[in-house]
Amino acid sequence: NKLSSFNEKVRGGMAGQVIWVTGLSGAGKTTVSTDLNERLKKSGLQPILLDGDRLRSLFMESNNTKKAYTRHERIMLSYKYSHLCQMLSSQGFMVIIATVSMFKEIYAWNRLNLPNYFEIYLNVPLKELRRRDPKNIYSKFYSGEINNVAGLDLNVDQPQKPNLTLEFKPGQSSSEIVDIILDNLKTEATFC
Repeated sequence: NKLSSFNEKVRGGMAGQVIWVTGLSGAGKTTVSTDLNERLKKSGLQPILLDGDRLRSLFMESNNTKKAYTRHERIMLSYKYSHLCQMLSSQGFMVIIATVSMFKEIYAWNRLNLPNYFEIYLNVPLKELRRRDPKNIYSKFYSGEINNVAGLDLNVDQPQKPNLTLEFKPGQSSSEIVDIILDNLKTEATFC
């Protein structure tokens, strides 16, 4: 079984863990993270899945605002995500988070402060993101309805040292992507 040695390491009392799945809107972060979460649950683990869209809604409602789309505001929101991951992982939980949060400050903070941090970058070309456009973000941007879109008029930072970069391959399923992630998690040095 692919996960048996990985499960033993996690159950063996290691500190918590954060699997940070990043990429632009429409890259498949939520789909891949949900599938990874389900696969880990089937193997006997109990990861906590956090989704950036839901977290944004939660944190913005608590501030009585719906904004926070400038680079600075997004960075501040991303720090909240990172701190939540730190709190949960410090209690021994495995956390999977799907979030854009593509900022060098966040990557650096995460590497210093999150136990067993594993960064996954879903690198999908803009043409494919525009084709998918599940939230109509790209169509709204190009029609002039919205601005501050990550990767378009809002500068983001490509991960420089992700643990795993997954380049877009036409026809590749989420299940195949999760297989690659699990193979890499299993062999990653931070889990030894």
